[in-house]
Amino acid sequence: MKYETLNDTQIPKIGFGSARLGGRFVGGILADRSHDEFFLAALRSALNLGYIHFDTAELYGGGHAEELIGRAIHESGAMREKIFVTTKIWPTHLAYKNVLRSCENSLRRLQMDYIDSYLIHWPNPLVPMRETFRALNQLVKDGKVRHVGVSNFDVKRIKEAQSLSETPLFANQVPYSLTRRSHAKDGTLEYCQQNNMLLTGYTPINHGHIAVEQTMQSIADAHHATPHQIALAWLVNQPRVIAIPMSFNPSHQKENLDAADIELTPAEMNQLNQLG
Repeated sequence: MKYETLNDTQIPKIGFGSARLGGRFVGGILADRSHDEFFLAALRSALNLGYIHFDTAELYGGGHAEELIGRAIHESGAMREKIFVTTKIWPTHLAYKNVLRSCENSLRRLQMDYIDSYLIHWPNPLVPMRETFRALNQLVKDGKVRHVGVSNFDVKRIKEAQSLSETPLFANQVPYSLTRRSHAKDGTLEYCQQNNMLLTGYTPINHGHIAVEQTMQSIADAHHATPHQIALAWLVNQPRVIAIPMSFNPSHQKENLDAADIELTPAEMNQLNQLG
């Protein structure tokens, strides 16, 4: 497994996404406990395979995704310091007191004393970012959050967040894949790389719907890999880029994790850059 090292923290190039864990959408995101054993089995499989970065949010499953991840980690007996957990604050909770309350609720659901990386899920122009970061800075001082970051931010908003954060921003989480590169084209990726910040790609294989062109298939064959693994490898071969694919299938989970070890040549990277 390849890692990124940032601010004395090591994080795997491939993590476990959980956007569809523990809930359903019915006029809002609601917890659905009827499939808990299925989701727990998927989390146990991920832990057994060696996943140590779990990405979640208070939105997912109405908070139930955090509960399931916390339970699976707790029951696994894994040492807390060996696990890296990212969770996110929903934009309607970005006022000072609401941030503090959201953090306490996430910690309770996760059964943890601290969050490794705490992100603003989406910007909210109705809440001054200064107020949000006043709370985030306090959470870091209190030891409840190790790193703060953002999600779905453009360069302008990242710069504002940097000016307000008392610690270096850890990550910006955005949709990024071979066929979805808007954040590379608008300068967000380059800005993160130049400012020692991770760009975390979510939906890195477009929910499994990456179109397989002959170029990708040929590269996959050369590495004895699947085209989806090559799509992930293209992402994580880039500096300061990590990815959080989601799968509940153990064999697909292993394929995703193994994709981080595929070394693409400069020529192959260039060929893949021409796709999409």
